[in-house]
Formats: sequence, C-alpha cells, structure tokens
Amino acid sequence: MKPAFSVVFLTTLSGAAQGLLIALFGVELFGRLGLVAANSGSPRMFFVLGAAVAVVLGGLGLLASFFHLGHPERAWRAIAMWRTSWLSRECLALPAFLACAFAYGIAHWFGSPWSLAIGALGVLASVALYVCTAMIYACLRFLQEWATPLTMVNFVLLGCASGFTLAATCAAWLAPSLVAALAVCACVLTLCGCVTRVASLARNARLRPKSTVQSATGIKSAKLEQKSRGFTAGAFNLREFFHGQTQATLRHVKWAFLVAAFAVPFVLLALSGVTSSFAASVWLLCAACAVQYVGLVAERWFFFAEARHPQNLYYRQVS
Repeated sequence: MKPAFSVVFLTTLSGAAQGLLIALFGVELFGRLGLVAANSGSPRMFFVLGAAVAVVLGGLGLLASFFHLGHPERAWRAIAMWRTSWLSRECLALPAFLACAFAYGIAHWFGSPWSLAIGALGVLASVALYVCTAMIYACLRFLQEWATPLTMVNFVLLGCASGFTLAATCAAWLAPSLVAALAVCACVLTLCGCVTRVASLARNARLRPKSTVQSATGIKSAKLEQKSRGFTAGAFNLREFFHGQTQATLRHVKWAFLVAAFAVPFVLLALSGVTSSFAASVWLLCAACAVQYVGLVAERWFFFAEARHPQNLYYRQVS
C-alpha cells in the first residue's frame, strides 16, 4: 500500500496523546492509593501540562487527518456510518478523547475533586480510540499483513510507550520524584512493543499471497507468465495501492525504525533513571521523546508499505 503521511501523523500523534493521558491517570490513581508520592516540584502543574500536551498532540493529529480528505468541507459526513464503519467510530472517538483530556486539565487547574473520574472517562475514550483506529486496518481480511490481533496490540503498546516517555519528560520538569517510575514503565512498554512488533514482522515475512496471477487473470494454466499490465499510462490503482519503493528501501526503513523506536529510547530512558544530574536527565528524556517519535513515524510508514494489496499481482506488473 502507499503510505499517506496524513494518516501516519494522525495515528502517531494521537497515539502518543492517548498514552500520555493514560500515564497521567495512572499517576493520579496510584497517588490517591498512596502508592506513588509526588513530593517535589509542582505535581498539579504536571497534570495540567500533561493534559495540555495531550490536547495539542491530539489536535495536531486531527488536523493532519484533514489532508487525507479529497473534500475536507465534507468531513462531517465521515460520522454518518458509525454503526458499521470503524473509520466513522474513530471520527467520533477522537473528539471525545480531546474533550476528556481538556476537561482533565481544567479539573486539575481548578483543583476539582472530580479529576479522577474525568481521567477515568479519558482512559475509556483512549482505549476506544485505540480500538477504532486499529480495527480500521485489522478488519481488512484481504490485507493479510494487517488482519491479525497483533495490529491492535502494536497500536496500543507503541502509543502507550511514546505517551509514558512524554509523561516522564514532563515529570522531569515539574515532578522529579515521578521520573523513575514513569521511565521504568516507558522502558517496559517500549520493550513489549518491540517484542510484539518483531513478532508481527516475523509473521508477515512468512505470509504467502492467497491470490495468484492465475486467479487474478482467470487463466487456469499452471505455467503463466505475465508480460504487461494492459495499459501504459498512470492510473488510480498504481498510485494508491503501491508505494513504489524498492525492497532495499523497505529493509533500511525496517531496521531504522527498530533502532529509533525501540533500542535508542530504551537506552536513553534507562540512563535517565540512573543519572544523578537533573540537566542530564532532562536532556536524555527529551532526546528519547524525539528519537522515539521519529522511529514511530518510520514504523507507521513501514506498516502501510508492508501491506501487499492483491490487485498488485496484476496491475503492478510491467513489460
């Protein structure tokens, strides 16, 4: 498939925002239970800033999605099929998540006792958005690379990993006592995301197309060699269902995202948790956020490019 950068940025930005809100709620919940103590810095502003960052990232993701529309002025019609379409459900879940994240920040700004309840609603909205986004791709049975539970698992784990990394970075400025716990959670999520993503790569490498040139053309001969796709000019099928990159490029992108999205952030997060220098910890966490996001953009690009549309068996062939 041809990766659309509008969707790449939508899924990575909103995924990180969802993970960040989940991290904030987790900190508050454990704090209420007495399991986490934010006894230094400005913990109230930590929640306010974290919620603001979640709203900004989610809003940027929503803005990016408009560039994927042929007629942005008709975007409101995307919710019309919410009963049967995961895309329509995503269009409803994203504004609901943004509203919850905004309300969560406002509740902490004014010291509302309802902040935990609002945060719980935000977590539910985050989970719903993860499910809707992942199912847009996982429900497409004819794209074997996507039609697996690993698609949803990876969307959730990668979004939460980047969100917890962001939470640890915010804590470094406003609630230093939380950095170690959040960095450990981010490391665990990054490691789990790496394991499941590698598992999906191994699975997809073993896949064999269910369709063949024989089934695509309707010719039953056992020995069939296609010389032409039937036309020479460009077409919608050629532009939208094939990325046009070489196998060497795909291999380079794959290794790049494995290093940038998982290995480097894991090391940087681990170092930030053991360093005694405040400035060094902040810079390590900021670097982890930046490198991990670049890696996740590459990962999501590869996610789309890796999917092989059955029509390419016929239309991609050239003489």
